[in-house]
Amino acid sequence: MKYRILVVDDDVAHRQFLRGILEGEGYSVDAGGTGLEAMACAAKSRPDIVLSDVAMPGMSGLTLCRRLKASQSTASIPVILMSGARKAEEEQAAGIEGGADDYVLKPFTPRLLMAKIRAVLRRFDAPEELKEILEAEGLTLDVQTRAAQSRGRKIPLTRKEFDLLTTLLRKPGRVFSVPFLLRTVWGYDPSDYSDPHTVESHVSSLRRKLGPKLAGRIETIPTRGYRFTQLA
Repeated sequence: MKYRILVVDDDVAHRQFLRGILEGEGYSVDAGGTGLEAMACAAKSRPDIVLSDVAMPGMSGLTLCRRLKASQSTASIPVILMSGARKAEEEQAAGIEGGADDYVLKPFTPRLLMAKIRAVLRRFDAPEELKEILEAEGLTLDVQTRAAQSRGRKIPLTRKEFDLLTTLLRKPGRVFSVPFLLRTVWGYDPSDYSDPHTVESHVSSLRRKLGPKLAGRIETIPTRGYRFTQLA
């Protein structure tokens, strides 16, 4: 199931940044620069979640959240608000009182944002892609306890190795680019840090720890990235 997210932010650059992250994770994205645009879009397209900045000219994110929750047609849509830390406590309280389902403080890493979105979606639904137990080719990952096993054998993974393997296993067969992995697993902005050796070294370590059979399931796709393949 492909989830639709409505991004609301008057900052064009930040809107595009968020679109890139979310579409890279497989979500469908609508975007608006004002609260009024968001209200119209939410009523028409019924997104699965609204991600809105708080500080916007005209209708603020707090007001947008209240209006969405007050309307019968959009009341069931979860809302995550984004805000700078300067007025964090005051705005978070107002947002929660206004019906916000979660809050994220700027600046935030893509990994934190995705964790927030998945947590909110889990409360409203339980799609296959958000499963907490991932299994493939005799490999089992328990996302909650961060435990990895291969046919009963425990595999000691570092935090980044576990996150990288989880990303690959959630969508087997999909090719993940190095910039995408640096952004989502490590939280780097690829425009500031783009060394492919970081991903390469972790993939190499993963292959070594998983053993020859599973190592072959993590494929390097030249000039494109990496993927986890399953036997038919």
